[in-house]
Amino acid sequence: MSKQEIWHKSDINIQEIQAFSKDTMMETLDINYTEITHNSLSASMPVDKRTVQPLRKLHGGASCVLAETLGSVASNMVVNQKEFFAVGQHISTHHLKAANEGSVVIGKATPIHLGTRTHLWEILIHDENNNLISTTKLTMAIIKKNNV
Repeated sequence: MSKQEIWHKSDINIQEIQAFSKDTMMETLDINYTEITHNSLSASMPVDKRTVQPLRKLHGGASCVLAETLGSVASNMVVNQKEFFAVGQHISTHHLKAANEGSVVIGKATPIHLGTRTHLWEILIHDENNNLISTTKLTMAIIKKNNV
């Protein structure tokens, strides 16, 4: 992707995105948006009793929730929300390393393809020591609002 801004609304901010997550799974899992660049969106999530499996490691499903959250929110920030919305169509995640309970993971979504009907995002999740925990490819379907 080029260095130009990809967001439809140029004045989008972290507080606005965070408010959009009120009363959702994102709020329940304490997913907090941390950075918006010209072409990426990042968020953190604690590895705690809400997001671990019985071995007290980050649950793979929680990694997928963080990844799909980032790609979905990012796609919806790219499109004109008066005319379109984006929904998850396909997700594929590779879990590479465990994250331990008590840590925090950080996901970063960057676009691979931003078409008129689909978006493809790569979401990399790292731990606090910058170890790569998982990598995800997420396809988003772009739907015209009057087609629903």
